[in-house]
Amino acid sequence: MALTVGVLSILGTVAIAYFVYRCVKKNGLPAININTTGAVATPASSLYAVVPDLQIWDATVERFLKEIAGEKPIRFTPEQLSGFTNNYSARLGAGGFGTVYKGMLPNGLMVAVKRLHATSDHRTSQEQFMAEVGTIGRTHHINLVRLFGFCFDASATGMRTLVYEYMEHGALDAYLFDDRRCGIGFPELRAIAIGGLRYLHEECQQKIVHYDIKPGNVLLDGGLTPKAVSGMRGTPGYATPEMWMQAGTTEKCDVYSFGILLFEIIGQRWNFNEAVPESQQWFPKMAWIKYENGELMEILGEQDKETAERMCKAAFWRLESGISGASFNMPSTT
Repeated sequence: MALTVGVLSILGTVAIAYFVYRCVKKNGLPAININTTGAVATPASSLYAVVPDLQIWDATVERFLKEIAGEKPIRFTPEQLSGFTNNYSARLGAGGFGTVYKGMLPNGLMVAVKRLHATSDHRTSQEQFMAEVGTIGRTHHINLVRLFGFCFDASATGMRTLVYEYMEHGALDAYLFDDRRCGIGFPELRAIAIGGLRYLHEECQQKIVHYDIKPGNVLLDGGLTPKAVSGMRGTPGYATPEMWMQAGTTEKCDVYSFGILLFEIIGQRWNFNEAVPESQQWFPKMAWIKYENGELMEILGEQDKETAERMCKAAFWRLESGISGASFNMPSTT
């Protein structure tokens, strides 16, 4: 009899414990305020407060950067970058997206440090920063400028900085549009054109749409190997009309911009420049009129005219939507 009572007592205790367990599992434990000296239970809702959007986005960036910590880019501190650049004393250039300074890492490697401009649209600027680190930082290709690291400081400075490999010969536009172009011939320009776009869509595991292919964003290393670097999206004169019509953006945006780049390599002049009377007419349109009239050779200069003509036809094909609409009949690219 005593044994039976003991067994029933044990079973009752187990049943009560199980019931308590189920209740706790269903309703959850009360939150504990860890900021107090004692373990005082408080409702979970009382721990949450309204957080400004700025802090939310800074936290989002921080979480993103932690997730890619296993990738190649290195996170630098503001103090390190100040030392690498000698307090940003050697300015290489500037654009709509940021200012670039020359620097040197402790191991002697030269770098280009791009300090991004602060904007009123905090969310957009943070998204662009994450896109740059996430895309370029994870993609490695001979024709893509390598991203060594970055700096993100969510304090009052709001610093967003990107550290790239240093490109000895600078941007292609200097060789096309000023006196330095005498130092590079048409065969080299042709090789630069060939290496300028295909990798973005065919040779990388992750398809990249650059959105801003232009001579200023094509940099040249010591061996004149072209490497693309990013900038602001959709520079007027290079952006496909689709970007302004909100018709959706694909790799065709870069195909169009590459066509404009080809024309500027062929003619070694801006595709449109209000400061120069001769450039009042859009160069691609003028080239098409010359082609239709059998006068294309007149604008091809002294370079290899056969090669230049093939490049010109390839550029026509890429600009079909931007020259005369549906009535534009494309010449063969072969």
